[in-house]
Amino acid sequence: MHQFDPQQALSHAQKAAQWAGVRYSREVTQSRAIRNDSPDSNDTRCEEGAMCEVLVDGHFGYAATADLRPEGLKRAFDQAIATTRAMAPYKVHAFTEAQRAAVQGSYISPAQSRLSQVPLAQVTQCLQQASRAMAVSDKVVSRSAHATLVQTQIDYYASNGTQTSQQFDMVDITLAATAAEGVQSQTRSWSHTGQFGGEVFDAAVFAQQGQRVAEEALALLAAPNCPTGTMDLILMPDQMMLQIHESIGHPLELDRILGDERNYAGWSFVQPSDFGQLRYGSELMNVTFDPTTAHALASYAFDDGGNPAKREFLIEGGILRRGLGSVESQVRSGLPGVANFRSAAWNRAPIDRMANINLEPGTSDLQAMIASVENGILMATNRSWSIDDYRNKFQFGCEYGRIIRNGQLGEVVRNPNYRGITVDFWRRLAAVGQHSEVFGTLFCGKGEPSQVIRVGHASPPCLFRGVEVFGGQA
Repeated sequence: MHQFDPQQALSHAQKAAQWAGVRYSREVTQSRAIRNDSPDSNDTRCEEGAMCEVLVDGHFGYAATADLRPEGLKRAFDQAIATTRAMAPYKVHAFTEAQRAAVQGSYISPAQSRLSQVPLAQVTQCLQQASRAMAVSDKVVSRSAHATLVQTQIDYYASNGTQTSQQFDMVDITLAATAAEGVQSQTRSWSHTGQFGGEVFDAAVFAQQGQRVAEEALALLAAPNCPTGTMDLILMPDQMMLQIHESIGHPLELDRILGDERNYAGWSFVQPSDFGQLRYGSELMNVTFDPTTAHALASYAFDDGGNPAKREFLIEGGILRRGLGSVESQVRSGLPGVANFRSAAWNRAPIDRMANINLEPGTSDLQAMIASVENGILMATNRSWSIDDYRNKFQFGCEYGRIIRNGQLGEVVRNPNYRGITVDFWRRLAAVGQHSEVFGTLFCGKGEPSQVIRVGHASPPCLFRGVEVFGGQA
């Protein structure tokens, strides 16, 4: 590991810049995959570099380098200063040092044992156990198990005395079984994603989940198609993850509301005047930005601009309160935001990104929710999604569905889908479960040049009244 010392370069940059900062990042990613009991892929990669940032003539600018020697950092700072000075006459806002906090601190993600101590042979063994456990029938034609282990170090230094250090251990595990007969096939999956260490690699747990998803894939194969109609809908936490992500997280990003992302990721139906006014959902809807959530994939102490991260309500009692915008977006828009200035890599400048966006628990029991439904369906685990550029009209498909009749869970149905319009849908929220589950994804895309980043979402099961439901291919 390179011994990173940015102080000479920061002193050099201060000769021409109002403020200077540098973010060092080192990330080791190891992936293992098993398909039908045999190794399918085996990959290890390391990325290391630094992003130099300056404030010149009221404008922030950047230059990245993989040359971590003092002279390499100085060259990057010189480039950042030159390009920032050239672009400053065209800035959309005059920024000051006040947009960069002066902080010191550290963060280490929770783990019983660090990923650096986990033998990769143990990871492979767990994946093979899962694959073998899925072999419950000849109709299970594909059995896959995949694990990604990510170890990240981010150190941030600035001319105002800021010095932070953050270490993250993250895992992303996916098991999937596909059952087929004739022209029909169905897939069931399980995922476990978040800030964890070696404690998650338990062969017995992998085998148990592998057997379950295979049996459920077979049940789906024999199941009737999902009915079409307007009915009550219970979404399990692994589907609520995507519902929160697409219809709350993205539309509340302030850079999207300001129009910065319209050329690529799109705009938002949310207007600046909606904050403090818009009834986004029913009074049961309480949504937080919470980078303190234990084991969630996007927990951290400081964002990539050095801003201290804390829990904030975005939506409270159904009313929109706060956006997902960094200090820069906050001063441009005049709207309240959060510490979500995040970068996907050492060679990407931070932008407004989701972190952990959570639907807070309510008071309902899942069985009581089911008992309250006369005609409805329970859905779990996303398999397809579509939402417009304004994050307004959406259509989601799930892997697994079960009919609810007269307060009782009934038969399994395949190809369950539902659609809606964001605000109308969330106003139909009629019950929120008592206990949350944490899910996440490594692959939230946004920005030009593209940035793929990690996000987390915690949610209980939720009941929505009168939703349009339909089946897929018969």
